[in-house]
Parts: sequence; C-alpha cells; structure tokens
Amino acid sequence: MRELVLATIADQPDIEVVGELQDDNKIVEATGQLLPDCLIIALEESGARPKLCDEVLERWPNTKILALAAKENNSIFYWATLVVRSNRVETSEEGILSALRGEFHSENRLDLNSSHKIN
Repeated sequence: MRELVLATIADQPDIEVVGELQDDNKIVEATGQLLPDCLIIALEESGARPKLCDEVLERWPNTKILALAAKENNSIFYWATLVVRSNRVETSEEGILSALRGEFHSENRLDLNSSHKIN
C-alpha cells in the first residue's frame, strides 16, 4: 500500500512528501517538526479512529489525516473543526460571574452566521 500511495503522490505537482516514517511511535514528534498539511497513516481497525488522530488533531487542528487499511481496501479521512458559539450576557456582576462559570441559558444562544436566535 505504501508504494501505491507514494507512486500516486509522485505524479502530483501540488503534493510534496516531506517525510516518511517506519516507526508509528515517532509520528507525533515528526508532525510537530514538519507541520505537514496532511498525514497518511495505516488504519488497523476500520471501525475505530486511531488514537494517534486525536493526539495530532488536538495539537495541530489544521492537519488532515488519511488513514488507509490495505487489507480491507478501506480509507477514512479525518479532520478537526472549530465550533464557535456565543451567548448574550447580562452586564451585571451576576451575569459576568455566570458567564465565567459557564452557566448559560440556551434561549440566549446566538448563531454567529445569522442575526436570529437558536433554540
């Protein structure tokens, strides 16, 4: 599978291989050093997200991960997204303290992409 992927990538002028590892235990360290746009990793169990994905995406959320399971002819693409939410806060001591403690009321939640409330 490795050779097939490398051959496929080699023909693409907009994709560059910046590293290749034999030892999966070094992927996190190498990702921090190389900061690739995308990682290609082996997928051992097709139904379970590799723990490596969570660690990499937590540290470098802009990285994308393509996990390939050669034996099962299966691949999964992983990426992280950021969800931004907002709440109107009463400008008072109580309102400010409630906000800092994470005590929000759902009827005040706002969608940042529009001007109307979400319930």
